[in-house]
Amino acid sequence: MGHMVEEVVRRKGLELAGCTEDVCSLDPGLAKECVCIDFTTPAAFRANFKWIAEHFKAAVVGTTGWEDIAGEVAAAFVAAGTPMIHSSNFSIGVNAVYAALEKVSDILKGNGYTPHIEETHHIHKLDAPSGTAKSMASIVAAHLGEMPGIDSIREGEVPGTHVVEFKSGVDLIKISHEAFSRMGFAEGAVVAAQMTEGLTGVHTFKELIIK
Repeated sequence: MGHMVEEVVRRKGLELAGCTEDVCSLDPGLAKECVCIDFTTPAAFRANFKWIAEHFKAAVVGTTGWEDIAGEVAAAFVAAGTPMIHSSNFSIGVNAVYAALEKVSDILKGNGYTPHIEETHHIHKLDAPSGTAKSMASIVAAHLGEMPGIDSIREGEVPGTHVVEFKSGVDLIKISHEAFSRMGFAEGAVVAAQMTEGLTGVHTFKELIIK
C-alpha cells in the first residue's frame, strides 16, 4: 500500500516528504509540515499513534485492528490538536456501498430479512474478518437491528470482495463490491489527506464524503 500511495501522490503532483516503515524515525520538524498516511499493522499503529498525533500536521489512518483503543486514539489526536481521518476502507466505491447499506437496511427493518456477509481476500491478509466487513456489519446492525454473520475466505491474490445478503422467505437481495486492485484504497487515502487541510477533530472517511 505504501508504494501505491507513493504512486498516487506523484501522479497528482503532490510532494512526497518520505516513505518509511518506522514513522517515529522522521525528523519532527519535517513531520510537522506533513500529513501521515498510515497503512501499517495493528501492532505498529498501537505503538506509534501517540507520536503521530504529537508530531504530524494531520493523519490519515487505513490500518485496522485497533478498535478496542479507539477512544484512547481519538483522545490523543484531539489533545494534540491534530486532525485525523480513519477508515477500514478508503475506496470511494466501498464508501458508496456503506451509504447504500444504511438506506437498504432502514427500508428492510422489521420486514423479516436476515443479513449475512461474505468477504474474500488474498492469503497474505492478516486479519479476519476484514475491517471493511466489520464496518458493513456495524452499519447493518445499527440500521436493521440484527448483526449479520460473517464468513471470511482467504485465497490467491484477491484484492478484496465483499457481498452483503438480505434474505427473506420471498426474496434475496445482494449488495456487493469487488476491488480489481488495491489502488482504489490508495486513491481514497490521498483524497482524504487533501481533505485534512483546515479540518479539526477525528473523523471517519465515510462521514466526510457522504452527506
